[in-house]
Amino acid sequence: MDLSGRRKSTNVEDRRGKGGKIAIGGGIGGAVVAILLALFMGGDPSEALQQLGSQTTGSSEYVATEQEKEFEDFALKILASTEDVWAAEFKRMGRTYTPPKLVLFHGSVQSGCGSASSAMGPFYCSADQCVYLDLDFFNEMPKSLGAGGDFAYAYVIAHEVGHHVEHLLGVLGDAHSKMARVSETEKNKLSVRIELLADFYAGVWGYHENKMFGSLEDGDLEEAVNAAQKIGDDYLQKNARGYATPESFTHGTSAQRVRWLKKGLTTGDMSKGDTFTPAYNSL
Repeated sequence: MDLSGRRKSTNVEDRRGKGGKIAIGGGIGGAVVAILLALFMGGDPSEALQQLGSQTTGSSEYVATEQEKEFEDFALKILASTEDVWAAEFKRMGRTYTPPKLVLFHGSVQSGCGSASSAMGPFYCSADQCVYLDLDFFNEMPKSLGAGGDFAYAYVIAHEVGHHVEHLLGVLGDAHSKMARVSETEKNKLSVRIELLADFYAGVWGYHENKMFGSLEDGDLEEAVNAAQKIGDDYLQKNARGYATPESFTHGTSAQRVRWLKKGLTTGDMSKGDTFTPAYNSL
């Protein structure tokens, strides 16, 4: 991506160096790092998650590396872009866009949705309307997932902002309300619908980002599509344990994630992003 001369968002809070109890939860790729580390060490991914869930960290002075400073600069420019794109899209709908705050953390963090670990990947919390990001995740993506590249990293941020768009439109709250009244299997299916919609909104952002600024370069789209493919539930589960259990999927298969991301990237049309009406098997 060509982001030269672009503004950086100031809607950010830096909590790096501030520790807290670690808890495992959702996020764009689930507990990607914990699962893959367990796989590489020959262990049980579920045991790794349980162990991480009981850990705590303290507070210390944090010194960012030069690479992390570059990632921070990049993330703030992408966040600014999401602010510009979604402000314009909401205006077309006769609404006002209120952007989420980006919280940078390292290791663990306390959010409005509870405590969380960097092992779960970036995540959005609707309770405090913040996107949480440990910049080390961008180092792990090419190493552990084989999914690097600046537009892949941008997709990660845009996906979490997509959850914020869902929240502002009332979609996220409605889905969470339904999830509290159904079985675990149906709850997981609703979660998949939520995540695929966020993928679609990430694509919509990419479409309008390029239309506004002409920032996309050769290979950028392929980077994002590759990232979506590598964080599909089926791909992660098969790599972690050799098989997948569809009833446990919470984010969608690789094919689904790629399909909805591409749909947003090619149309840029929010009205094309209904992931809740179609039959689950046709998503």
